[in-house]
Amino acid sequence: MKQTFEVLNVKCGGCASTLTKSLKDEFGEVSVDLEVHPRKITLDIEDEKLDALKVKLRSLGYPLTTDELSGFEKAATTAKSFVSCAIGKFDVATSK
Repeated sequence: MKQTFEVLNVKCGGCASTLTKSLKDEFGEVSVDLEVHPRKITLDIEDEKLDALKVKLRSLGYPLTTDELSGFEKAATTAKSFVSCAIGKFDVATSK
């Protein structure tokens, strides 16, 4: 079933590239809406895979807006998102 989720720390096309590439193998095609705040991702996902999606998003630095994170967890996901963003920007630049 197609579902849309609001995610934190997504700022640019580099972030979107990391999300689409990193989630594709496990969750299929993902679209990232960079025109809204907070950013939204849409994918076809069954409810039993939601926990795995949340864990994967956190590991990339892009937690769901509904995730309850401690101060340390918020800082850690923000730091991870900078790295994920840089990787995504590099991937975009080298694929041209």
